[in-house]
Amino acid sequence: MKYPKEYLDEIKLRLKVSQVVGKTIQLKKRGKEFIGLSPFKNEKSPSFTVNDEKEFYHCFSSGEHGNIFDFLMKTKSIGFGEAVRTLAAEAGMQPYRFSNFDQKKDLRFQTYKNIFKDYSNYFHQQLFHPNNKNKEASDYLSKRGLKKNTIEEFQLGYVPWQNSFYEELLKKYSEEEINLTGLYYKNDKTGKYIDRFNSRILFPVNNITGDTIAFGGRIIREGKLAKYINSPETEFYKKGNMIFNLDKAKDTRSQTDEVLIVEGYMDVVSVYSSGIENVIANSGTALTERQISLIWKFFSNPIICLDGDESGQKAALRIAEKLFPLINENNKIYFSIMPDGADPDDYIKQNGKDGLLNLLKEKEIIQSFIWNYHLSKINQNNPYEISKFEKEIKSLSYSIQDETLKKYVLEDFLEKIKRLTPIQSSRQDFKYTPYKKKKNYQILKETKLLHQKRKDLSRIQIVEFSILFIILNYLEIASKKIEELSNIRFLSEKNESLKNVIIAYTAEGNDKRAISEKINKSYDKIIQEINENSNIQIIVKNKNEEDILNLLDELIKDYKEQDNLKKIESLEQKLINNLDENSYSELIKLKSQLNRE
Repeated sequence: MKYPKEYLDEIKLRLKVSQVVGKTIQLKKRGKEFIGLSPFKNEKSPSFTVNDEKEFYHCFSSGEHGNIFDFLMKTKSIGFGEAVRTLAAEAGMQPYRFSNFDQKKDLRFQTYKNIFKDYSNYFHQQLFHPNNKNKEASDYLSKRGLKKNTIEEFQLGYVPWQNSFYEELLKKYSEEEINLTGLYYKNDKTGKYIDRFNSRILFPVNNITGDTIAFGGRIIREGKLAKYINSPETEFYKKGNMIFNLDKAKDTRSQTDEVLIVEGYMDVVSVYSSGIENVIANSGTALTERQISLIWKFFSNPIICLDGDESGQKAALRIAEKLFPLINENNKIYFSIMPDGADPDDYIKQNGKDGLLNLLKEKEIIQSFIWNYHLSKINQNNPYEISKFEKEIKSLSYSIQDETLKKYVLEDFLEKIKRLTPIQSSRQDFKYTPYKKKKNYQILKETKLLHQKRKDLSRIQIVEFSILFIILNYLEIASKKIEELSNIRFLSEKNESLKNVIIAYTAEGNDKRAISEKINKSYDKIIQEINENSNIQIIVKNKNEEDILNLLDELIKDYKEQDNLKKIESLEQKLINNLDENSYSELIKLKSQLNRE
């Protein structure tokens, strides 16, 4: 049995000839072609050429010529079927299975494509109706700056209200076959079929081989109806797999490894018509892993360029964080920021092709885009916001699947974070995070003030002094947390000694007055230091017992969290120098524990 032409064509489209041949022989770029030593004949001067644009190789010394299937068959001594299966797997496609079900599916697909072709051709002609019957639609496209050659190249169309094309389709296809396309839906009251794209401009959505299998529709009259709608998913159309205009843009892959990813159909058409043909859109969905994997088959450096408003930039960030784990040294993602309120369609009309190309030169690689976006949202003089920012950035770094790249991206982020530290103290001191807010407590605000007033103190000293102040002044309340206090160890030996002495005297039954008399002489300097440098008294002043107990509980939890952060910091440094599975597993465990707390 023969493989369907569409299946073989898609494999060839997904795989460059140089990509397949390059696994066997060493190729060097020369103009639009690649050259190398012939795999078919022993030679010293290269006579073997590869042309990705024309999808063939040619050996001048032996006369061998063919496509990727021929190359595998001749160099690996395998049959055509095995070559197809091997290359399909490399292209990320499911193996083709010959069965009665598949044969029937192929027949359904042929009918499906024919219906879309008839539908597209008919409504494309409506834009050029001889009596100007649909002048409103053609005027709309003209106002959007689209010329007739662009409209024809994209096969744009218009679906007039109450047209009778469904009856025309019934003359060639069954009701069941038409219904499988999703072009029509049934009115529950009248029982008649309604055209889904009534009163809309049609944007044909083609698969990678150029067959129309869906539509996008744009309403031309503003009102209550949705501005854009898309075909519903069908047996042959899955939104998460489709890329609008990839069938045309792929022809530029021999000229560039970049492709511009924009948000809407009109953005694509407008940019393409300006002369920038390597432009695509993600077909009305958030960019999926399947879509970016398909894009990478043709372009290793896609540039995401969404609208410049806040929603567009938030969408870009969601895409960046979702796809960040997939990047590697060969496949990258870049972002280009549109000016506020602008989209690519507006921008190219105002600034032209050269203006857009100049803007794209300022593109940011994905890790820089993520860094700069988050950084712009925080106060860089606030150590607590930087601490939260650092956690988010590290978490994203750990998600990268390429272990080697993960190491270097993390290292780069850590170096940048060091330069952000607003406090002239050790990196460990900077790392500690703020208290968590509860009820009406002003913990974050007051400890921030303390940090600013006492820059010679580290973050950990502030927490230790805060806990000790409560123990010294509210011993009856603190005694209810004796077990938790015993299980934490202060970094300062003096503070740890004072804490343990108070706990020991409390366990012996001494009250606050008796304990004060016993410790005042031995620890008078530490107590003075606590009273002079701890602003915690501002927070606890006029608080009831429950409030103070809750505050102490928060401080203890925060201290435990900081202890985990110290361990994480140590493991991160270890991973930068030498990635090993045990350290990474321990790190993930600690981070999970930290998130639970």
